[in-house]
Amino acid sequence: MGEALDIDLLRTFAVIAEVGTLSRAATRIGRSQAAISLQVQRLERLVGHLLLERTGRGVLLTPQGTRLLAHAQRILQYHDEALAELSGRGLVGTIRFGCPDDYAVRFLPHLLRGFARVHPKVHVEVHCAHTPRLLERLDQHALDLALTSFAETEKGRTIIRREPLVWVGAAGSNAAHLKPLRLALTDPDTLDHRAARRSLDVAGRAYRVAYASASLAGLTAVVRSGQAIAVLTRTAVPDDLRVLSAESGLPPLPSVGIGVMVDSKQPSAVVSAFAQHVRQVLPTL
Repeated sequence: MGEALDIDLLRTFAVIAEVGTLSRAATRIGRSQAAISLQVQRLERLVGHLLLERTGRGVLLTPQGTRLLAHAQRILQYHDEALAELSGRGLVGTIRFGCPDDYAVRFLPHLLRGFARVHPKVHVEVHCAHTPRLLERLDQHALDLALTSFAETEKGRTIIRREPLVWVGAAGSNAAHLKPLRLALTDPDTLDHRAARRSLDVAGRAYRVAYASASLAGLTAVVRSGQAIAVLTRTAVPDDLRVLSAESGLPPLPSVGIGVMVDSKQPSAVVSAFAQHVRQVLPTL
């Protein structure tokens, strides 16, 4: 019988496929990039195929790598479920988790999938809204914890990730050069709304809020029409829209911090475990 596939190698491979670079995978796993690379080489020797292609922006799966990933994910799921059940370490319960709309597409799949592998009996209810609305729900004890954005200068907050705010427009549109500038913004108490108006006021640029929407889908639809520009976090910019550079004549925008807020000072074990999972995984995505 040949050498068996090692769970540790499969887990490393699955993390690399998820985050897209060896450096991020090394941070997630807590090993050096050289050690991660050696694990990949060992796995490639075991299966007899190249699994990753190096590119200037990270790594891509080869066709054989894609096939192996499907098997690896199933193996890891069954392994982790069995270990959690037999060891008694698996948590049970329901978590009410708040997440801003602009982070949902990029972050939620990774956060939920990774936690479910270890705690398959935990049900996570996801509520998406802008940070001010999530904070209101936390105050009302309608959420157990939430991922929230805040100004980097805000004291007393622990930043687990930073995201730059950027001006966003439609490809080929001249909306960034209109006078006055037409803005598509979210609620007035959100960071992107306040940052947009503050930066334009400081620059002395004339503008008007032409479209307001609490929905990220609504804002991006307006921007796609070419009638206005918006301010989004860089990670929330859809592929069909473009980040407007300094050459557009728009003033610079700040970055925002991302953190986790928990409702109770003594959260349950399941809420604490999910909060720790978010703090560990989010910086690597």
